[in-house]
Amino acid sequence: MATPNYSYEKRQRELAKKRKAEEKRQKKAQRPDDGSAPAEGQDGAPDDTSASDTPPNTPPAA
Repeated sequence: MATPNYSYEKRQRELAKKRKAEEKRQKKAQRPDDGSAPAEGQDGAPDDTSASDTPPNTPPAA
């Protein structure tokens, strides 16, 4: 019988935590700030550094 690979399981848990934290950070960054102007770069254009490769979650049209 094979022995459990605890190192692998621990690494998978750590990666899952990092993934969840990153998703939470991105979701928090996408939230609009209450009562404040949008972030702008030095050239006056909106700062688009938080753009992600995935489209935002939108509910299906009814």
